[in-house]
Amino acid sequence: MALERQEAAATVPPRGIWGWMLFDWAAQPFFTVVTTFVFGPYFVARLTNDPVAAQAMWGNMATVSSIIIALLSPVLGAIADHTGPRKPWIGFFAVIKIASLTMLWFAAPGSSVVWLWPALFMILASIAAEFSIVFNDSMMPRLVPASEVGRISNTAWGLGYLGGMIALIFVVGFLAGDLKSGKTLFGLTPLFGLDANLGEDARVTGPLSALWYLIFVLPMFFFTPDAVKGLPLKPAIGAGLRELSVTLKELPKRRAILRFLIARMLYQDGVNGLLILGGAFAAGMFGWATLEIGLFGILLNVVAIFGCVIAGRLDQRMGSKTVVLISLVLLVIAAAGIASTGPGFTLFGLVPLSLDDSGGLFGTAAEKAYLGFGTLIGLAFGPVQASSRSYLARSISSQEAGRYFGIYALSGRATSFMATLSFSMVTYASGSSRLGMATLLIFLGAGLLMLIRTPYPARETA
Repeated sequence: MALERQEAAATVPPRGIWGWMLFDWAAQPFFTVVTTFVFGPYFVARLTNDPVAAQAMWGNMATVSSIIIALLSPVLGAIADHTGPRKPWIGFFAVIKIASLTMLWFAAPGSSVVWLWPALFMILASIAAEFSIVFNDSMMPRLVPASEVGRISNTAWGLGYLGGMIALIFVVGFLAGDLKSGKTLFGLTPLFGLDANLGEDARVTGPLSALWYLIFVLPMFFFTPDAVKGLPLKPAIGAGLRELSVTLKELPKRRAILRFLIARMLYQDGVNGLLILGGAFAAGMFGWATLEIGLFGILLNVVAIFGCVIAGRLDQRMGSKTVVLISLVLLVIAAAGIASTGPGFTLFGLVPLSLDDSGGLFGTAAEKAYLGFGTLIGLAFGPVQASSRSYLARSISSQEAGRYFGIYALSGRATSFMATLSFSMVTYASGSSRLGMATLLIFLGAGLLMLIRTPYPARETA
């Protein structure tokens, strides 16, 4: 396997590697400005007058997306192993993603499609984004030698956060006006006459992310080498399904990989929950609008870039497993802190906080505590995902990358509906989104404990 990767990597020029890494740069604004920090909080706090029901709806939407992604990712990955090239698949789902994001512009408050259409287009965009990631990730084992996988994976993830941060700064600095003053973070009148009271500052993030993706995914198509052409689509479907069936039957014999995938299934559920619900939770808890959420996102992305740079070096020296374990410990601490913080207290009331508001942004002590816990998330959520990706890449051959990264996507989504569903059910039952957020600790903690005893790399077959 190592010789094969060395030979493959020798044929890939630097621009091919950079083209592959820029995929994360292209894809990240959807997750940053749409899902987490701008459109998601808008959907929860401003699209309707019922933030608790809206938070539950947002969680339900994520649940539907996760189930579809979990069921189809291994199938598509296995088929791609036989068709060969990944770029046609990425291109197909790019069309769906770009079209769906563009339609978010029409999610105006008070419209007749307040719930249905924005949720439907978010589901389509999420599915297309995740399927594209499967095919992009499965290209990695062919591009670089095993010794470089961790560094390249973390560098790509860091580029993604840098791209997401730049997009977010553009939104809060030039597009999103304060609901009271009408001015952006830079004291400017919003470009294009966007009106925050009509939600235009948040709705525009859909078309903006679509355009960003369209432009910056092109270097991957132009410069990154793809696998050689294999079977036509129809026979590839049959061959892929048969091989996937064999792989799933043999997976119990590859105990190390199976254990890693189960551990990753558990902790990624918690990570997904934090990413999907974190911004919306803050919007509902503190009444943050686009400006506050945007600044919070910028903070997290700055810290995430730093975290990925450090993690890339640690991964190269100490291995992917060490990076993932450290990241999970930080995420457990952060999730516990966030779930335990409310107006006037943190750590479930053990630490009282002043209710005084100093005025301006993040004026209460509880908001400042939330920022502190958010910093831990920023340090950890990039490395935990980038080094998990390199963990698997070091454990498989390039010939099986499609189906195994499909199964990897399955492990990240198979029970992720449980995290968002647990949040929704507990929030509904208790009327408290803080208790809903506390359910994420179960998934993060269980994955951490299981990974501790998982071999690295996961190549043992006995």
